[in-house]
Amino acid sequence: MTDMGLEERPTVLEGTESYRARRPSIAGSEVPQQPFPILLSGAVQRGFGRGGKDLGCPTANLPDESITPMSSVTEPGVYYGYAQVSREKDGQVVLSEEEGKVLPMVMSLGWNPFYKNERMSAEIHIMHPFSNDFYGHNMKVIILGYIRPELDYVSREALIEDIETDKRVALKSLERPAYARYQSDPFFQGDVAQPRL
Repeated sequence: MTDMGLEERPTVLEGTESYRARRPSIAGSEVPQQPFPILLSGAVQRGFGRGGKDLGCPTANLPDESITPMSSVTEPGVYYGYAQVSREKDGQVVLSEEEGKVLPMVMSLGWNPFYKNERMSAEIHIMHPFSNDFYGHNMKVIILGYIRPELDYVSREALIEDIETDKRVALKSLERPAYARYQSDPFFQGDVAQPRL
């Protein structure tokens, strides 16, 4: 894989109906392969505000410096793994015990060509209905596999359809024992400040 950096925008394929029709239900081999697992962490920051509103898929964004370890060893695309959001903010418990658990996630790394982003971003959708937002909370993420390349879309409906498929593929892929074990990885226990590859 090449170092894409945060500024260099690659050519993107279009997500067509024929592409969507042949998508596999599981992504990756039976065990995570290099460069996975990739561990990231950082404070959740405000994104573009369109994930939940436009797409029905709220996302949490990590700061640019948090995604550099990943963007230097992978291509733009959709990935899966686990994430955990700190329950505390400013010394107070804000999120429920359930919301502080290690949960499955799907992540878009790239420029989101449908929206014509100017910078690469990592938008993480944690597959759990949170009762509150968690801007400013620390989030830890383990990326375990790659689902598909970043695509452009002719309609918002086509994008939403692929996002829903991405979620199903991620959940099915994480059911395999070699992936499920990462839900209890020591990275999620205690305070690991620096992401590691």
